[in-house]
Amino acid sequence: MATMKVIKKRISSVNNTRKIMKAMDLVATSKLQKARLRFDDFLPMCENIKLVMEGVKASIGGEGEGEEEVEFAESRDVKSIAYVVLTSDRGLCGGFNVNISKEALAFINANEGKDAKIIAVGSKGADYFRRRGKQVVFKYAGASESAVFESAELIGDRVTAMYKSGEVDEVYLIYSHFESVLAHSPRMEKLLPIMADPDNGDDAGNIDMKYDPDVGTFISYAVPMYINITVFGAMLESALCEYSSRMTSMDSATRNATDLIDDLTLEYNRVRQGLITQEITEIVSGANALK
Repeated sequence: MATMKVIKKRISSVNNTRKIMKAMDLVATSKLQKARLRFDDFLPMCENIKLVMEGVKASIGGEGEGEEEVEFAESRDVKSIAYVVLTSDRGLCGGFNVNISKEALAFINANEGKDAKIIAVGSKGADYFRRRGKQVVFKYAGASESAVFESAELIGDRVTAMYKSGEVDEVYLIYSHFESVLAHSPRMEKLLPIMADPDNGDDAGNIDMKYDPDVGTFISYAVPMYINITVFGAMLESALCEYSSRMTSMDSATRNATDLIDDLTLEYNRVRQGLITQEITEIVSGANALK
């Protein structure tokens, strides 16, 4: 059985850890509120440009427009795929990084035989794929802590250049979708080539789109901007998921530390009571021996 000194030292250590976890919980809560405001402010713009792009996709391949004639929409024999995977730079956020990395890895393995080029936005994702022997062609750190549009432009311009040069034939974006503070789910979007989604309903195809001077010129200008905005929206949403996951994890860790302190305090009192009982017994035995 541990001595009172050892138990008291453990209680002090766990209590210090609980204070750190509580502080991290408060910081994550504050950052979550700010990230939620940023995401809510940006969401209407992101949804609108996606709606416009759905109309553009629906118009590609229409009368007089062949897909092979439109940049960013040409049909290719897929040999190489770029995956933009969004994770965090720090841990202590539950299963946030593992869940999205596993989902991305499963999709990469499902496309076995095609060259996979991973663009890791976040140190945790880059480390995860490198440990598993996957090719990380570009790593961008710091985006989860301070998501700015310039970062999204850097990533978007890179994948656009890779696609235009023929280095990759498809581009996918994989990130965490925010459903609630307690629920996040991996989401994957195909960025390039742009093609109409048959499961997207008829609304996109009913949008009356007029192009000046023509659809090809419009797409050449609009698609890079669409990719940059989509990546930035995913970065904001991923950061929101990270902070909510960290807040939940730190709150759970704080409660566990409190429970552990209660158990250690009970053990401390039992040992103390046992020592007191032993001392009383020794005193009574000594007094009886002197009679």
